[in-house]
Amino acid sequence: MFDIGFSELMVIAVVALIVIGPERLPKVARTAGLLSGRLRRYVGDVKADISREMQLEELKRMQQEVADRVMSAEISVKQEIHSVTQEVSSAVEQSIAGTVSTTEMPSTANQMTEPITPSQSVAPVTLPERS
Repeated sequence: MFDIGFSELMVIAVVALIVIGPERLPKVARTAGLLSGRLRRYVGDVKADISREMQLEELKRMQQEVADRVMSAEISVKQEIHSVTQEVSSAVEQSIAGTVSTTEMPSTANQMTEPITPSQSVAPVTLPERS
């Protein structure tokens, strides 16, 4: 912290011995040590507080970035759902239009040997995945 060498420390000790006196020097040294410890703890606390504040700011910034990414992902998913819904509805409309225009079928096609019942299973339709 301070760039004090051994010889400078000895000069300070001799001056303190002369100015303070040998009777009060141990008490003053003890008080100086306690104050020095308090000062170091205070500086350490301030450094820790500053570090916590910086980490908090970093976390808030990261939280905002994640929220922005989630929002953009949500928007893109909604757009994709909307486009898929439009594609499916247009395909259904085309299918219905194709079915209506082919209502006149040959008589052999209209004759069914077995009626379709609700209990028969129908294969599910799967849509191709988009990346």
